[in-house]
Amino acid sequence: MEQTYVMIKPDGVQRNLVGEIVSKIEKKGYKIVAMKMLKISKETAETHYGEHKGKPFFNGLVNFIISSPVVAMVVEGADVVAGMRKMLGVTNPLNADFGTIRGDYGVDMGRNIIHGSDSLESAKREIGIFFKAEEIYNYERTIDSWIYEN
Repeated sequence: MEQTYVMIKPDGVQRNLVGEIVSKIEKKGYKIVAMKMLKISKETAETHYGEHKGKPFFNGLVNFIISSPVVAMVVEGADVVAGMRKMLGVTNPLNADFGTIRGDYGVDMGRNIIHGSDSLESAKREIGIFFKAEEIYNYERTIDSWIYEN
């Protein structure tokens, strides 16, 4: 099973969408193996968005993500990186399909509700930024046999 990093951004928290988003993830059949609400420090935000350093929008990204609490999660499942990216919808909510999180709830590119890792490598890096190993739980669900074929 793969793991990916998912973060409900400040706008999603402020708009009271946490429960809806967590519900969508769980209803899909993915397993949340770690979750916490936190206020990201500027240093952590700069690390998280490190690949964008030097770009004109970098400071805006950092300032937005530290403006209010976020909900950080590690989500597990078969092909979960690709599956979550599809569930999130494209970055610009105006181009995101209805039925996706951004398509249903987003209106503005700079306030697009949620972040999800774009590759296994990014997922591993981002999980390491926001979670210690002991905060990620390996547990069995009895429902898994109804979700995955052996």
